[in-house]
Amino acid sequence: MFRIKFLVLIGLVLLQSVQAQSFITEEQSGSCFPVVAEKAATIFVDSKEDILLHKMAKLLQKDIEMVTGKSPDIIQSVTAPVTYLIVIGTIDKSTVINEMVSAHKMDVAALKSKWEAFQLQTVAYPVKGVSNALVITGSDRRGAAFGVAELSVQMGVSPWYWWADVPVKNKTNVFFKNGIYPYPSPSVKYRGIFINDEAPAFSGWTKEKFGGFNHKMYEHLFELLIRLKANYLWPAMWGNAFNDDDTLNPVKANEWGIVMGTSHHEPMMRAQAEWARYGTGEWNYEANESGLKQFWKNGIKNMRNHESIVTIGMRGDGDEPMTEGTAIGLLEKIVGDQRKILTEVTGKPANEIPQLWALYKEVQEYYNQGMRVPDDVTLLLCDDNWGNIRHLPRLDEKPRKGGYGIYYHFDYVGGPRNYRWINTNNIARVWEQMHLAYEHNVRDIWIVNVGDLKPMELPTTFFLDFAWNVNSWNADNLSDYYRMWAATQFGETHVGEIAEILSTYAQYASRRKPELLDANTFSIVNYNEAERVTEDWNILLHKAELLYTKIPQNQRAAFFQLVLHPVKAYAALQNMYTAVAWNHFFAKQRNPLANKYAKDAKLFYEKDSLIAVEYHQINNGKWNHMMSQKHIGYTSWQEPRIQKMPEVKYVEGSAVVQPERKDEKTLKAKVPKNTEGNVFYEQDGCVAILTNNFTRKTDKELLKWKTVSNIAREGDGVTLSPVTTVQEISLKDAPQLHYDFYTYSSGDFKLKLYASPTLNYLDTDKGLQYAVSVNEGTPVIVSMNKFKVDGREWSETVSKNINVSISKHRIAKKGKNTVKIWAINPGVVFQKIVIDFGGAKPSYLGPPETRVTQ
Repeated sequence: MFRIKFLVLIGLVLLQSVQAQSFITEEQSGSCFPVVAEKAATIFVDSKEDILLHKMAKLLQKDIEMVTGKSPDIIQSVTAPVTYLIVIGTIDKSTVINEMVSAHKMDVAALKSKWEAFQLQTVAYPVKGVSNALVITGSDRRGAAFGVAELSVQMGVSPWYWWADVPVKNKTNVFFKNGIYPYPSPSVKYRGIFINDEAPAFSGWTKEKFGGFNHKMYEHLFELLIRLKANYLWPAMWGNAFNDDDTLNPVKANEWGIVMGTSHHEPMMRAQAEWARYGTGEWNYEANESGLKQFWKNGIKNMRNHESIVTIGMRGDGDEPMTEGTAIGLLEKIVGDQRKILTEVTGKPANEIPQLWALYKEVQEYYNQGMRVPDDVTLLLCDDNWGNIRHLPRLDEKPRKGGYGIYYHFDYVGGPRNYRWINTNNIARVWEQMHLAYEHNVRDIWIVNVGDLKPMELPTTFFLDFAWNVNSWNADNLSDYYRMWAATQFGETHVGEIAEILSTYAQYASRRKPELLDANTFSIVNYNEAERVTEDWNILLHKAELLYTKIPQNQRAAFFQLVLHPVKAYAALQNMYTAVAWNHFFAKQRNPLANKYAKDAKLFYEKDSLIAVEYHQINNGKWNHMMSQKHIGYTSWQEPRIQKMPEVKYVEGSAVVQPERKDEKTLKAKVPKNTEGNVFYEQDGCVAILTNNFTRKTDKELLKWKTVSNIAREGDGVTLSPVTTVQEISLKDAPQLHYDFYTYSSGDFKLKLYASPTLNYLDTDKGLQYAVSVNEGTPVIVSMNKFKVDGREWSETVSKNINVSISKHRIAKKGKNTVKIWAINPGVVFQKIVIDFGGAKPSYLGPPETRVTQ
C-alpha cells in the first residue's frame, strides 16, 4: 500500500512539474544541443509521417527564422553526414525513431498507447551519419505537433504572434538543454473553442481580409489551436456552413489535426445554415422524418474519414426548443435513427464513432426526466451561459464509456443580456468551475464559446492550458498565471506590472457585464460607491497608459490589444455612466451642475467610439471590425439596432459650485487596541466583512478552507477543499470560519452572505447549503440556490455576479461577538458578510468592509 501511495505521489509531482519544464537557453555549454548557433540545425521528418508533421516542420522552420534570422533545412531522409539534427516523428511511423529505440538509444515506453503525449530529448550518435539529435517524439500525430509547439513557445514565439501581433523574442543563439523532457497525455481528451455570435465583428473582419469564412482564414485558426495544444473546434455558424462555404475547410482541418464538431443544436455534422440551403420540408421529425434523415445522411457522408465528434439529438431550428412538451420517446427514437445512419454511411458500429449529446437549456430537463442515450455517447453538460455549471455527475455514479464533457461560455447572446463586446471573464472563476467539473470526472470534452475570439485571448489560453494539465494551476498559484502569460507575450521586463493590470482588470470587469451597466448600477449617494468604482478604473487606466509609454515600440500593438484596450474601453464606459448618474441627480435638484455632467457624459460616449476606431487602426487596420459589437443602449436582452448615448438632462442657468460631499456622521463601536487577528466593528448600523479576512478558522483533517485569489467582486474568496471529499457534511464534522466583531447595537439582525453564483450542480432538493451561528448559538442552516435557471432570481444573480442569501439572528449584548460560517456542501465560494442591524443602505457591492486597522 505504501508503495502504491508513493508511486501516485511521484506521478503527481511529475505531472505538476511538466508545465514548468524549461529547456531553452541562449548560453552555450557542453551539455546543450544548438538549435541555432553559427547555423541552424537541420529538421528531419520521415516521408511516411502524417501531413501534420510536415506542416509542423515548416512551422518550426519559420519560427526559428523569426527568432534568429536563420532558416534551417528540412529533409526527409539522411543521405549525408549531419552534425545536428532535429527529428520530428511518431512512435508508429518514424523509421529514425524506431531505429533509435531498437538500438536502445531511446525509450518510448511511456508514450505507447497514449493520447497526444510527447517527449523532447537529446540523443548522441542516434543513427548512422548523425552526430547529435534533438528528438521530438509523439505518441500520435498531435502529440508530436504539440512537442513542436512547446519548443516554439520556449524559443520565444507566442501562440498569439499572429492573432494579437505579439512580437517574437529575437535571439542570436538558441540552445536546448540536454536531457529528457516528458509530457504525459493531457488531462482532458478533447479541448477546444467555439467561434460564435460572430456578426458583425468577426464576420465583418474575415469578409474584408479573406473574403469570408474560408480555409485561408481557418488555417490561421487551426495553427493557433495547435500552438495552444488544443484539438477541437466548433466553427462559426451564424449564417455560415463550415463544410459548404469552402470545401477545403474540412480538408485543411484534418491536415492540421483538428477534430471538428458542430454546435449543440446542429446534429449530424450539418450546420444550421445548410438546412436553409438544402433542407426540404419542416424541421420537425414527426412531420418530416424522411427529409431529415436524408439531410443527416449527407452530413455524415461529407464527414468522410476526418476526425470528428458527431452531435446527436435534436433541438428546434435556430437554437430554439422543440415543440412544447416534446416527448422523450420521440427524442430517443431520433437518437436511435441517427446512430443507424452513422453505421449505414460509415460502415462502422455506432459505438466506435465519437458522439456527444448536449444537455443544453431545455435538453437538461429531458435528461432530468429520465431520457438517456447509449453509454458510448459523451454527455456534454453545460453552464447556464454565464459561467455557472448547471449539473455535474455524482461521485458515486457508474462510469460511462463516453464520459462527460462541458460546454462553457465566455460570450453569449440571450437573457438576461447579451455580452459579446470585451472580455469580462475572471480566470479565477473559470478555474473554480472547471476544477469542480474535472473533480467530478468531467474529462472527455471541454469546449468554450469564445465569441469573436479576439477580445478573449487571455481566458481562452487559460481554459486550454488548464484543460491540458489541471495539476498545473490551483488556488495557491493561480495568481502566478498572469505573470506567466504576461512573460510569454512581453518578456520579463515589466511582467509584474502587466500581471497586476491584467488581474485587477479581471476582478473589476467581472463585477458586471458592460452591456448591463447603466447610471443606476452603482450608488452615487450611498458609500460613495460610484465614485470609488470609477476612481478604481481611472487609477488602473493611468497605470496601463503609463506602462504603454515604457514598453518597446514593437510591443505596443500587442500591448494595446491585450492590456490597454480593455482597461481603456471599460473605464470610458464607467466614467460615462457615472457622469449620467450625476447629471440625473443634479437635474432633479434643478442645479445647473447637471449641464457639466451632461457634457462629460457626451465626451465619454464619443471617447468610446474613438477607442474602437483606435483598435481598428492597429497594424494598418489588420483588426478592422473586431470591436463592432454594440454595448450601449440596451433596453432588453437583445442589443439595440443602433447604439445611442444614454439620455441626459439640461437645466437653465449658470453652473453653480458643486456642493461638497461630506461623509455622513458615523458611529464606530469601541474596539480594544491590540486585538488578535482580524476584528470588525459596527458602523452606521452594520458590520461588513470580506470572508478571506477571517479572525480564525477551524479546519478538519480531510476538509480545509482554501483562499482563492481574486475570485470575488472585491478581492479574494474562501471555499472548501477538496471539492469531492463528501457531498454533505454533518455539522459536527464541519470546518468553520470565525469572525469577531464589536457592536454598539444588540438584538435582532440579518446576516447577508454574498457568495459566487454557483448553481445547485448536484440537483439536490435542498440546494447548496451552509450554516451560520452567532456566539454559542445553534447553527442556522441556509439553502442558497434553489431557484430555477432562467427565472427571476437566477437573472438577478448572474447579472450581479453574486448570490446573496439572508438568515436572521439575535445577539443579547453589545460589544464583542463572534459569527461562524459552517461548511455543509463543497463548491460554495464565500465572498462577503454583512451583519445588518437595519443600517445597511442600497448599493451594488454592499457596505465597504469595516475591519479594524491597528
